[in-house]
Amino acid sequence: MELLFLGTGAGVPAKLRNVSSLALLLLEERNAIWLFDCGEATQHQILHTSLKPRKIEKIFITHLHGDHIFGLPGLLGSRSFQGGTTALTVYGPKGIKAYLEAALQLSGTHLKYPLTIVEMEEGILFSDDQFTVEGLLLDHNIASYGFRITEKDKKGTLDAERLKAEGVPPGPLYKKLKDGETVTLEDGRIIAGGDYVGPPQKGRVIAILGDTRPCNNAVILAQHADLLVHEATFSADSAQMAGDYFHSTTAQAAEIARRAKAEALCLTHISSRYSKEDWQELEKEAQSVFPNTKLASDFFKVKVDTQKTTR
Repeated sequence: MELLFLGTGAGVPAKLRNVSSLALLLLEERNAIWLFDCGEATQHQILHTSLKPRKIEKIFITHLHGDHIFGLPGLLGSRSFQGGTTALTVYGPKGIKAYLEAALQLSGTHLKYPLTIVEMEEGILFSDDQFTVEGLLLDHNIASYGFRITEKDKKGTLDAERLKAEGVPPGPLYKKLKDGETVTLEDGRIIAGGDYVGPPQKGRVIAILGDTRPCNNAVILAQHADLLVHEATFSADSAQMAGDYFHSTTAQAAEIARRAKAEALCLTHISSRYSKEDWQELEKEAQSVFPNTKLASDFFKVKVDTQKTTR
């Protein structure tokens, strides 16, 4: 499980930061990509990566401001033109359906794959045997959601080496043992699977938040997360401005991570008022509150492991 930041700027595209988009790479888990927000030129950003649009399975839109959605109609069309045929689901606030249907209809864009558009409300948005996605409203000047992506716990690892050492040959029996079943060997021995399977592996948790002022729902979504992705539009000394514009500062984002007892924090949605020379200072502002913080830039990639998140 990895996160790839495709756009980390706020409001308008800049030379060094495109507007918001983030790819959750679930290639090992389900051979799929989930996209969070799709600002203008997101598909151009994808061209600089190895990502395949046809592998995009779900797109979650935090809110309907242009810097988070203007790239969406183009990406949906290109995915079809490039041979994408598998179903895709877009989740977004009320209005996303009208926006997409109008854009596709008026541009004469005909998709070759099934498209489902879900207008969200708070609560569980998606759940299967691998993942659950929960959405809650944040504090912005239009409806803006944050998401908590929870991986289901996995079965413990089967101690195959110990089984081999005890003369249990590899084969179909190993699957039964991993499932906790008790089996009888040809020599009459009875083997209980629970004696050879380690404890369950805790699933990973990621919180990805849309634009917001500091709020309690942000803490709820990020509670004990392995990684929190939080906007940090403004520097720590601009709290009044951040509040006026319904955004957060670097220090405020770090305080949310600290309160939530998250494992790691990535800052994104950085205003273009800050040049590259300012980025290190912005990161330090957050680190003074929450040490395990990284300031993301475009194409920054993070590998997410339980209790260990690495760049």
